[in-house]
Amino acid sequence: MCGIFSIFSRDGEPIPPQILHDSKHSLRELAYRQSGKQRHRGPDSTGVYVIASEGVAMVHERLRIVGVAEGDQPFVSEDGNLILVANGEIYNYLELSAEIAKRRGSYNPKSDCHVILELYKDYGVDLLDHIIGMFAFALYDRRTKEVLLARDPVGIIPMYVGEDKAGNLWVASEMKCLVDTCPKVETFTPGEARFGKVGQLQTCWQFQQPWLKEVPTQDCDLSLLRSNLESAVRSHLHCDVHFGALLSGGVDSSLIASIATKIMRERDPNYRLKTFSVGLQDAPDFEAARHVAKYIDSDHKEIIFEIDDALDGIRDIVYHLETYDVTTVRCSLPMLLLARYIKSTGIKMILSGEGADEIFGGYLYFHKAPNYEDFHGELVKRVRQLHLSDCLRANKVAMAKGVELRVPFLDTGFVNHVMQIRPEDKIPGPLNKFGGKQHKRLEKYVLRAAFTDNYLPDDVLWRQKEQFSDGVGYDWIDSIRRVATSHVTDEEFAGAALRFPFNTPSTKEAYYYRSIFAELFPGESAARTVVRWVPRLDWGCPEDPSGRAQAVHQVNKD
Repeated sequence: MCGIFSIFSRDGEPIPPQILHDSKHSLRELAYRQSGKQRHRGPDSTGVYVIASEGVAMVHERLRIVGVAEGDQPFVSEDGNLILVANGEIYNYLELSAEIAKRRGSYNPKSDCHVILELYKDYGVDLLDHIIGMFAFALYDRRTKEVLLARDPVGIIPMYVGEDKAGNLWVASEMKCLVDTCPKVETFTPGEARFGKVGQLQTCWQFQQPWLKEVPTQDCDLSLLRSNLESAVRSHLHCDVHFGALLSGGVDSSLIASIATKIMRERDPNYRLKTFSVGLQDAPDFEAARHVAKYIDSDHKEIIFEIDDALDGIRDIVYHLETYDVTTVRCSLPMLLLARYIKSTGIKMILSGEGADEIFGGYLYFHKAPNYEDFHGELVKRVRQLHLSDCLRANKVAMAKGVELRVPFLDTGFVNHVMQIRPEDKIPGPLNKFGGKQHKRLEKYVLRAAFTDNYLPDDVLWRQKEQFSDGVGYDWIDSIRRVATSHVTDEEFAGAALRFPFNTPSTKEAYYYRSIFAELFPGESAARTVVRWVPRLDWGCPEDPSGRAQAVHQVNKD
């Protein structure tokens, strides 16, 4: 995983020197400087490719994970006509490479993303029908002066586009690279590709599945569910560097760690996965994580943080996240401390359990769903908004410290499988009808039931959902809310609607994060890239996103 950056002239002509912060910059200097704001994403190398005569600059900040020796970008075709910068992992690249070699006689990919360039030669924009993975990329075709931009179906990998005052197109993995120069910025839509000349880009591909528009009717097959998740984890294990796994003690991360361990022990029976947890002293997650670590015999490390140490990073985390969403900020500060520690151990890739709550209906407020149709509709909404919350947090926090985070639950094939399961089998609470019998069941029941055979201890497998910001220690939420609120006066908060007419903060905590965001990313255009994560108020849920705020939450009194 890396950082990508590009500038494309609006008319294919040279871009004259630009003044930025009172200094004159050539196109190359401007591109290198602005991409430098996301250089934390690629600490291993920076590649720059400029076609000054056509007003094109493409930059790649690389974190070497696959194809360590040969995979530095930008990739340029042998005839010099195609240039690619790509961020992510193409999980079926070995199969695609074999197909390319069969057609060409020989082909040795420089890295997993190199197949994108070769597939474009063969299929043009239809290459999107062939690749599986998490990705965001920009490709320039010199022959026609056309640009292809694309992002994976869920939006695991971030990408933003902007337009400067001259009408030139800017592309970056992080918005901070664009706000100095582009009055207009937007989040590139997940599951979409755009192609054409600058100023004339047209949507040429969209991720389409029946579950996006229809309520599914497929019964849940536990054995098929289990095998599909195991296949997803297997595909996510390919890398050329040391890796580990986050282990919060919840069922999602615990299952990923357990499955990864079983797969790795097929080759080495003595393999021990490196696992990591973070929390305050005596955090609810720690005991469960220890139990899992002992059960799967992982090499486990607990990172204990002090509240003040995490609070010091509020401004830093808003800068890295590029959001003012309360839930995302709360969750991210402990994770930032954890990512920093993981990086210090030499690990570059980490597995995590993000995405399970969205596709299975794991959040506690889903117990309030009034019927099956509304439940499925809310799942679809949550999946569509993953790039604004959990995926955004997981990617940007890990990459802030140069660590790639992979999410097997969001493997495209697995997402499609789970989202095609009828809501009657997935809905938590008394409406659940798994197996044809209506019975009150725990959230993510079918996921848990699929892995009862020696994957996890029962007390973890059937443990109730704890949101990450709660699980690291209940004092954390109370403390960050108190400190953030203390920075906002009653008078300031009374004027919230005047200062922030869009997404007006509803609490002093939200006002504080929004104020920091407005300072770092000024302008309404940047503010509109953020969507707040809140439970369904029309289902009678409280607005506070903490899992503890939901009535179904069982507080651990021990």
